[in-house]
Amino acid sequence: MAEIEEELIKSIIRGFNRMIILWLLSREPMSGYKILKSLREITGQTPHSGVVYSLLYELEAKGLIASSWTQRGRRRINYYSITDKGLAFLSRLREFFKTPVREVLENLLGEVDNL
Repeated sequence: MAEIEEELIKSIIRGFNRMIILWLLSREPMSGYKILKSLREITGQTPHSGVVYSLLYELEAKGLIASSWTQRGRRRINYYSITDKGLAFLSRLREFFKTPVREVLENLLGEVDNL
């Protein structure tokens, strides 16, 4: 049973990480390292870099984000930015969370706080 619960939690976190990445990139382009650091600060979790980069590759393959290499001194850094398609999708997500789903989440979080 613990394995099933752990897998479900990982799936939920990955879903939220996708949304958080899109939101972060809607604010400013970022390197993968900065995205990883920001996810850690926002969620309190320490995501594995391999997981975060696989999410970035997935979002890029779907056309929601784009990447470009920039030379910084002797280092090349890949910066990610949100695309118009990504902005439209983020807008749809915001609308989705204005539905009764928001009330469910608020109640769920309230119940968690009362435990």
